[in-house]
Amino acid sequence: MKKFFKSILKSSGFSSVAAAVICALFGILIGYIILLAISAPNATQAISTILKNFMYYKKPVIKLQYFGSTLVKSVPLILCGLSVLFAYKAGLFNIGVGGQYCLGIGISLWCALSLHLPWWLCIIAASVGAALWGALVGVFKAFFNVNEVIACIMLNWIALYIVNVGMAQETLMNLSKSETYSIRSLSPGSLIPSLGLDKLFHNQYVTIAIVIAILVAVLIHIVLEKTTFGYELKATGLNKDAAKYAGMKEKVNTILTMTIAGAIAGFAAACYFLTDIQPWKTSASVPAMGFNGIAVAFLGGLNPIGTIFAGYFIEHITLGGSLINTEFFTPQIADLISSVIIYACAFVLFIKEIFARIKNKKQEDK
Repeated sequence: MKKFFKSILKSSGFSSVAAAVICALFGILIGYIILLAISAPNATQAISTILKNFMYYKKPVIKLQYFGSTLVKSVPLILCGLSVLFAYKAGLFNIGVGGQYCLGIGISLWCALSLHLPWWLCIIAASVGAALWGALVGVFKAFFNVNEVIACIMLNWIALYIVNVGMAQETLMNLSKSETYSIRSLSPGSLIPSLGLDKLFHNQYVTIAIVIAILVAVLIHIVLEKTTFGYELKATGLNKDAAKYAGMKEKVNTILTMTIAGAIAGFAAACYFLTDIQPWKTSASVPAMGFNGIAVAFLGGLNPIGTIFAGYFIEHITLGGSLINTEFFTPQIADLISSVIIYACAFVLFIKEIFARIKNKKQEDK
């Protein structure tokens, strides 16, 4: 039994989980200190409410309903995290998830509200459109050596303006409110099916998108860790010159990586907006979901399975903040805690490196 626990402690998976937990606890601690500074007598209750989220309610039906909402809203966060992770594993920093996600929103809603296509075709269209948008970055990187960060940032804003202009039509949007119409009222066939999950959670927005997101994470893990294709992508990311020398098509791999990462981001948008949980509103900024996906990927230890838990945790904290007593605190305190955790994510790899050094030192001492 001791050998079993020692093997777990020495594993890279344990160091990833431990680093993520440390970052999360650090964010919660900073948030609690701020709550104490604002109103010490009510700080403990407030932080407890944030951490409880749906458990704050006493009735089981209400708990399930709010738990379902947390799951629904964590789906795009998880998938955006997976998009960042996939590109990062291949040595690319996909900061363009926000633009790809935005384009996925526009295409999926256009297909639903204007063309009245079935939900699966809307998802495919959104994924393909975002994949092509991501492929542009890959082409710039592979053939013109344009830094992917710069290309992504430029394309983010272009995607936002395309969606804003494209959605500003009477058939798609209530122009007086600058928000799209309800899919449920105009094209119910475009909604992602629930298959009974809506009744289980007493929440009409809970769909099979939750299950699909988990399956995508598992699939990405298998592709990256168990296939030759995944090995080539990671090898290209580590050293494209060595990969080329070994006979790998480094340019093709770069383009494929960004294409797949873009497809995942577009898929995330469709899986969220085709639940009809919220409309698209004309926006002056790129959706924050893409940037939050960066934090989720690192908080999850750059592991697809870890990303699932990291995405849910961030959303759990965020929604829990809306339940605190506004007489003493603002709900944005939860966003502050999430922000601290996000910044702390920058130290996840640093903490993992510390664990690795401690482990190597112990082995040298033996």
